[in-house]
Amino acid sequence: MNDSLHDLYQDIILDHNKRPRHYGALTEHTHVAEGYNPLCGDKITVYVRLEEDTVRAIQFESASCAICKASASLMMESLTGQTLGTADQLNARAVQLLSADDEAGIVGSSTDGELVALLGVRKFPARVKCATLPWHTFQSALKQTV
Repeated sequence: MNDSLHDLYQDIILDHNKRPRHYGALTEHTHVAEGYNPLCGDKITVYVRLEEDTVRAIQFESASCAICKASASLMMESLTGQTLGTADQLNARAVQLLSADDEAGIVGSSTDGELVALLGVRKFPARVKCATLPWHTFQSALKQTV
């Protein structure tokens, strides 16, 4: 990854950590789950309001590192208003961005938006679990109706 892309990805992560989008409890949620990473202590709660198989609202609260909080914020932005089918595709794409071995084969998709910033996390394998925790917690929330 060239230095200018690395800087861009780092700026996006820092911005979403400092100013997380959709942060706070969602009082009118239909699904909720808590996620915990015992290796680093990250804790996150994801609140989802589904209406007719569409993510109408999604918010989170966390006591977590910058990577986890930024990934959650990026996730909130990308999932709001999406159908469950599209949410599953975005989830798979985020995991791919975080774990794929071949960076050249995954960079440049016009549908990634700011999610592409997750590519920068791959340089730090110990932090990948921090970045995937919100995504796994979202999937858990879908299985737990309030």
